[in-house]
Amino acid sequence: MNPSEGLISGFWLTVTGILYLAVMVLALIRLPWAVLVRERGIQHLLFGAAVVLMLLWTLRAGISPGLSIHFVGMTTLTLMFGWDLAICAGTAALIGLTLIGRETWTELLPNAWCFVVIPALVSHIIWQVVEWRFPKNFFVYLFLCAFLGGGVAAMSGGMTMGILLWLSDTYPWSKIYHEYVRYLPLIMFPEGLINGIIMTGMMVFHPDWIRTFDARRYIDEQ
Repeated sequence: MNPSEGLISGFWLTVTGILYLAVMVLALIRLPWAVLVRERGIQHLLFGAAVVLMLLWTLRAGISPGLSIHFVGMTTLTLMFGWDLAICAGTAALIGLTLIGRETWTELLPNAWCFVVIPALVSHIIWQVVEWRFPKNFFVYLFLCAFLGGGVAAMSGGMTMGILLWLSDTYPWSKIYHEYVRYLPLIMFPEGLINGIIMTGMMVFHPDWIRTFDARRYIDEQ
């Protein structure tokens, strides 16, 4: 999914960079700093999630530079930590990939916008809608927030990158569609399945790891 060096034009590099930095500043302001400093367990969990995400992003497939597909995984992080911590963990994973040479520094901000911020915000919005409009039920949360949310978040990030490459005149839309966009729906089910399986395990065995899941409301009061 991630572009190689020089694929994004200078204008769109600036636009995505400004958007990403604005959201990142807001996330840093919202972070529960006191809790993070006090709780070593949360620190370890956050670091481990970033490492797992970095490893997940090394597995990808594609033909042309910038038009490769991989799992995103940001929905699980968003449901576990909230969108602010999820964006920080995703950024750390992306920086790790850049340091080992799998990504380029030039494209760090567009990558972060498309595959960290967009999926995290989409997952957060879906969770907010479920909280607001749907009954507090274990399976409603699992299916809509984790399974459906994971698929929609991955699709949103991929479409954002495809549109960005098109706006930058990197490839014609026909090439982007035939090599990339038309395959995005195929990644939605496995992406949702992975997020759903991981969230199911945590909801059963470690519900205290999930910031957006209240076991008392979703299980005890049913």
